[in-house]
Formats: sequence, structure tokens, C-alpha cells
Amino acid sequence: MYKRVLLKLSGEALSGKEKNFDTEVLHSLAEEIKEAVSLGVEIAVVVGGGNFIRGKTLAEIGMDRVQGDYMGMLATIINALAIQASLEAVGLETRVQTSIEMNKVAEPFIQRRAIRHLEKGRVVIFGGGTGSPYFSTDTTAALRASEIKADVILMAKNGVDGVYSADPKKDPNAVKYDHLTYMDLLNQGLQVMDSTATSMCMDNNMELMVFNMNETGNIVRAIKGEKIGTIINKEEL
Repeated sequence: MYKRVLLKLSGEALSGKEKNFDTEVLHSLAEEIKEAVSLGVEIAVVVGGGNFIRGKTLAEIGMDRVQGDYMGMLATIINALAIQASLEAVGLETRVQTSIEMNKVAEPFIQRRAIRHLEKGRVVIFGGGTGSPYFSTDTTAALRASEIKADVILMAKNGVDGVYSADPKKDPNAVKYDHLTYMDLLNQGLQVMDSTATSMCMDNNMELMVFNMNETGNIVRAIKGEKIGTIINKEEL
């Protein structure tokens, strides 16, 4: 079982039909994280903001990419606060840390403070991305996982149970991989995370597990090291 994990969630995973948040999804997520914490696991969370806005999408319609990315960072902070509220509703102690300082809303990200919160059993939620434009929340996950010395990044996908050779929703012949290396991702162009995040994980020898978050109990199964989804690391098994 992993001791310290970073859970990467997409913003879309929190959303429902025609609304930014699905209360059932948030509650289910909170209950699974609560179960994991009860096992003695230290958990940090990085969440995207795609349920509100994407900087890259705004750039495609003519908005300045830098401005759009900052709007996306603010969206991730809204999601971080929503996750915090859901976790505290089930009795967990939490802290939100942001890369953009907003002292009335959350703590600024400080590496040693984040690690200390984890050691005290608090769930730490990182909002605001890296604090710089042109970097995705995948890169944020790789960066924060390395900074807090996590054992693994758990990348929870919305309705996809691992990494495939092609989009399984479009190609019935797509093959699911049980194990890959980071060089496989780069060489084959597999869209698991962006190349910056992939390179950072490879350089820091960070293990990554990609799994389906829509199946109840999968977060706890992943933390226990059960063979679900796809494992990605630096070396061949």
C-alpha cells in the first residue's frame, strides 16, 4: 500500500449535466478519500478547472493565452474549495494551498508546510496550477508530487479504465496497456499527460497509475496497489 499519494482529478470529473458540480460525485469522492485516510494514507489532491474554463480554448477563439490561463487557474481554486467543503462535510481535516496568493481564501503553497499538514493527517488540496501560464494541471501534479515526495500519482480518469493504444470510445480494436514506461508515452504519443509533465515524472522517477474514477472504490483499490488501470514508471518491469 502506498503511504503518501497525490490524486489528480480533472475538473470535468466533478461536473454533472449542465452544471459545474455534481453533488453526488463530490460526496462519493469525499467518502473514498475518507476511507483511504482511515487506512493511514497521506493524501494530496490536484484538480483541474475544465468544468469552468480552459485557457487553451480561450486562446483558440482569440483571447490572449496568458490571460486565459490565469482564468483557468482561478477555476481550479474554485474546484479546490468545493472539494474541501465536501471533505470537511464527512469529517476530514483539510487545507487548501494555492500557487496564487489569496490569503483570505487559502494558504500560499509552501512545501514544508504542505508536508507537515500531510504528516498530521490533513488532506491537502493544491489549487491555482503552477502559478504560471502555459503549464497544465498535469504538470502541476508532477511538480507537487515531486515536491511533497509522494510515492505515486493517481490519475483518476472520467470513464476510462487505463491507457489504450487508441481512444477506446472510437476504436473497438484499441488495446489496453497494463504497464508502460514514460519513454513509451513520449515515443508513441499516448495522450495520458502533456510532454512537460511526462518528462518531469520520468526525471524524478515518479510512478503514475491511470484508472477509472467512476467505479466506486477504485481510489482505495489504487492506493492499496491493486492491479487496476495502467501503471507507468521509468523502467521496464
